[in-house]
Amino acid sequence: MSEQASITVGQKVSPFEADSTAGRFDLTALTQHLVLYFYPKDNTPGCTTQSMDFRDHCEAFLSAGALVVGVSRDSLKSHENFKKKYELPFALISDPNEALCNQFGVMKNKMMYGKAVRGIERSSFVISKDGTLLRDWRGVKIPGHVAEVLAYVQSL
Repeated sequence: MSEQASITVGQKVSPFEADSTAGRFDLTALTQHLVLYFYPKDNTPGCTTQSMDFRDHCEAFLSAGALVVGVSRDSLKSHENFKKKYELPFALISDPNEALCNQFGVMKNKMMYGKAVRGIERSSFVISKDGTLLRDWRGVKIPGHVAEVLAYVQSL
């Protein structure tokens, strides 16, 4: 059974705080737009490619007035190692209890190697500095995705 997204474009995102590799992340402290991307697991091929793509475009996002932050259910220790190994210049939020995943409706039942598993559906969200969800991408395919998100942010 798939869960429905609990937030839609144009709605205010419920304020949240979460542990990240940069300390406590507080949505209400935003001073710029936020690109929040959800990915299934540190150090897996697709997630590594996706994170490196955000890394390679991080300066362009910052120049366009947007902060990039990644989210998965991995521990902070796993995130710290992943961040260091791939020189990721942005924070990674640890969401082991799936609070953020559920708030954004990214937990899905998926088939993996012929078995049904519950996991994160690769998704990205752009949130304005006032906390409004401006755009979402769900069920993301990695090639070209970061460039599409960047183009959207640059159009704001």
